[in-house]
Amino acid sequence: MIISASRRTDIPAFYAEWFIRRVKAGYCTVVNPFKNKQVSRISLKPEDIDVVVFWTRNAAPLLPYLFILDEKKIPYYFQYTIIGYPKVLESRTLKLEEAINTFQALSKQIGAERVIWRYDPICITNLTDYDWHRKQFGQIAQALNGKTKRVVISIVDNYRKAVYNFKQLAKHGIVVQQPNLAEIKSLIQDLVTMADANGMEIYSCAETLDLGSSALKPGKCIDDVYINEVFGIKVNSQKDKGQRAECGCISSKDIGVYDTCLHGCSYCYAGTLTAALKNYPQHDSNSPSLIDFHDVMEPKINVV
Repeated sequence: MIISASRRTDIPAFYAEWFIRRVKAGYCTVVNPFKNKQVSRISLKPEDIDVVVFWTRNAAPLLPYLFILDEKKIPYYFQYTIIGYPKVLESRTLKLEEAINTFQALSKQIGAERVIWRYDPICITNLTDYDWHRKQFGQIAQALNGKTKRVVISIVDNYRKAVYNFKQLAKHGIVVQQPNLAEIKSLIQDLVTMADANGMEIYSCAETLDLGSSALKPGKCIDDVYINEVFGIKVNSQKDKGQRAECGCISSKDIGVYDTCLHGCSYCYAGTLTAALKNYPQHDSNSPSLIDFHDVMEPKINVV
């Protein structure tokens, strides 16, 4: 079983203590986001975990606890987002320099092959045009040279919650633009060149646009081939049916909760800052579930 921690929220940044306590307890519980009376018990026992995939913008709170995963021989790797947008687009993320320093520290601790940089999503606005992205990507790529072997990109999607946020931004003069295909293809080619110059393979994430570069590989965040290459673990390559059609990820169990991330990114599909601030006080690091207290007894095994 692969544990996703998490597409729905930033567990390393905001819920590191809870996660480690659940690993020690050997399980957590997850409420179905579409059926709130349905609660699942997810094993976090080492013998039941193939690998843990972390999504984060700030791994610092989790760094002191990673030795526990190592001692339990639980494999893990990170999908680590660094873009450095103006605060109007991501109000509570780390400053760019601090984010880079934390990424570098994580890479030094666990190895460059286990930290994947995400420059994702690419938002074209009147503050962040194509040349802004060229400069920003190049600056970060140079800083992460030797600290990662892979970078993932995608173009921003019009998720329902993001569209609402974009409309609010427009009231303050921040216009999120529909990408011009020719301009995007030119930008992507430049990003491919910069990634290669800094020792990184570049992949797209669940992208429907033809980005025009044969060097840009379609990627999987949860990738059976990558897991086998890095950890020597063969996992089921079945596509995750719960993800979008264009997503190539294999199946996993997500232990996060929507509307609980406090980074305040306007383009996020997983929640709003207003909802996260409302939900966060319901978090208890001693609870089996991330929000509120939900528990499910371990199924009994009949011994004949």
